[in-house]
Amino acid sequence: MLSKKLAAIDKTWCVACGVCENACPIGAVKVRRGCYAAVEAERCVGCGKCAKLCPVGCIEVKARADA
Repeated sequence: MLSKKLAAIDKTWCVACGVCENACPIGAVKVRRGCYAAVEAERCVGCGKCAKLCPVGCIEVKARADA
């Protein structure tokens, strides 16, 4: 069962530092091509660890549209 929450990353602010990727306990966040981070929605549990640790504040935990 999917969580009712999902991390969302604003790619225009992301600096691809990898903090969120390292913070995610289940590996749902990956830095893509060294340019930005992306969330695998089907894996994200909405814990918010990535958002809490993001140094530029480009991650927000939101309600899933399909929840």
